[in-house]
Parts: sequence; C-alpha cells; structure tokens
Amino acid sequence: MAEIKSHEFEGFLQKSVRHYRVFVIYGPDRGLVNERASQIAKTTGVDLHDGFALIRLDVGDLQSDPGRLLDEVNAFGLFGGEKLIWIRGAANEKSLIDGLQYLGANPPEGSYVIVEAGDLKKGSGLRKVAEGERSIACVACYQDDARALNALVDNELSSANLRITPAARELLLESIGGDRIASRNEVRKLILYCLNEPVIDEHHVLDIVGDASAISTDEVVDAVLYGDPDAFLHAIQKVVASKTAVFLVLQSCMKQFQQLEVMRLEMEERQQQVAQVMQTLGRGIHFKRKPVIEKTLRNWNSQDLGREASRLNAAIFQSRQRAALEDNLAIQTLLATVLQSARRNRKG
Repeated sequence: MAEIKSHEFEGFLQKSVRHYRVFVIYGPDRGLVNERASQIAKTTGVDLHDGFALIRLDVGDLQSDPGRLLDEVNAFGLFGGEKLIWIRGAANEKSLIDGLQYLGANPPEGSYVIVEAGDLKKGSGLRKVAEGERSIACVACYQDDARALNALVDNELSSANLRITPAARELLLESIGGDRIASRNEVRKLILYCLNEPVIDEHHVLDIVGDASAISTDEVVDAVLYGDPDAFLHAIQKVVASKTAVFLVLQSCMKQFQQLEVMRLEMEERQQQVAQVMQTLGRGIHFKRKPVIEKTLRNWNSQDLGREASRLNAAIFQSRQRAALEDNLAIQTLLATVLQSARRNRKG
C-alpha cells in the first residue's frame, strides 16, 4: 500500500513520485485534489499542452465505455512518447475500479494515470483497490489545518514581499480553509489589493476577502436547511453555471445532515441544549452559518436527520449511476429536503 498523507505529500513529490505510474487523489477539498493532481502531472514529463499526449476523461466517459481506460493506456501516442490519462469526477464507478485493479497488478510502461476523486470513505471500492495495490500511489486531501493555511499565506506573501499584522492574519485565516484553490485565490486577491501598502492590516482583509471557508455549495446547503425554495433555486443555478459537479452539492448536504445527526444525538442522549452542543461539536462551524445550524437542531430529531442523510446518500449513488440525469436528480432530491425543512421551520 502506498498511501500518502497530507503532511507527506511535499516529500513524496520531491523523492518518490517517479516510482509510480498510477495515482488516485481523493478527499473533500476539491481544490486541493486538483492542485495536487496538477503537481503530479507536471512531474511526469508529459507535454500537458499536447492533445495527443494528455487524454482528459470524465468518469462518465468510462461508464459509457467500460474498456476506455485500458484502451487509452495501451494505445500508442500519435507521435510517440509517453501519455497521461487524467480522469476527473471519480467516485466508486465499477468500470474505473475494474480498470485500476488491472493496472495495479499490471502497471503501465508507456502511460501515466491520474484519478481525481471526491471524499471516498474508508473501505469504499475505489479507495480499497487503490490502497490495496503497492504500485498505486493514493493521496488523501483533507481540508487545510491551521499549520497548512499559515504556510499557504506565508508562501504567497513572501512571493509578493508583503507583511501582514497578527490581527489581520487571524481574520484572514477565519475566512479561508475549506477549499485550497478558493483559499489561494482569496490570498492572491488580497495581495493584489495591497501591492502598494507597507503592511496588510485588518481593514484590508475586511475590504477585499470574502468567505472562502467553504466551496460554493454552502449557499445551497443553507438554503436547504432554511427551507427557502427561491434561495435554493438561485443558489443551485449559480453552482450549475459555475460548472461545479452537482453531485458535490448532494455530497455536501449529506455530510451536513450527518453532522447534524451526531449533534442532535448528543443533545438527546445527554439532555443538552443547542448552545451546549454548539460549543463542543459545533466549534468548527463558521459563525455566519451558526444560526441555520441551531435552527435545524431545534426543529429536527436525530432519527429524521439520519433518515434524510440516508436518502441523500442514495441519491448520490443514483446520480453516479445515471450521469445524464445527475442535475435533475440532484435538484429534485434537494428540493424535497427544502420543503421538509420549510414545514419543520414553520412548526418550530
């Protein structure tokens, strides 16, 4: 098993990446998954601007043509040289799992394979295959902790030869962290804004940095919890327009309901109030989102929260099986949850 944890990645990139031909990069931080996949791609030596050497596939391409992965791996490039097959949007598709199982036992000699996946649970099919083969490098990408965020800020500020006050740094760190690309973009936007300033202060951060602590799906999730159909439809349209995979919204909503179920169980079993459980299990929730979380905890019980999480999980599975209907399936499923929330909020 070649499992590379977050803190090991830089060392892996410098010393060990050349020993592998197949890579599976997964995790809830979509930006970090893409960033690390891009870093690995650069080490392969394949010309990433050559459409014959770099083959980009969506996981839906493999579902419609199960043999496509092995066909691409074994095909010779038009002008010779090595190839890179780069797959995005993976979950636990059987065609991909079968292909990786074969490549794990028979590593390609003239091709590289990079798979970008979402938040794979321990024991899930794709992760089980990737972690079970010594010839596959499996890279986990979880949300940046304080140390990683500070390093990101330091690197960007150092490149621009800028300084930041401790108070401004603290405020900045509160506003980033859920998605690596979003976090980096916010820091760079701040740097551009402050290029002619001697030091970055709190008012600069307040002026320019938005809330990048979570990917755009949070707006949809909050609309679902508030039970606001208009806000939900507006937010989901923004997600679709941004080309973000809609199943990620389902995934974020499911994870939110799972977290709420755990918090509500704590309230019921220990007879705690909302404020008490928010101080313990809700410490990582951004302050802007706390009102809707508290409202949901008051109006739902643990059994119903668990049932809703299971329903969302089933919808995720269906959306990956029927990629052509993904958007409609996700919107219908989430809209049903919106209406559920609206009824409960009216009663509460």
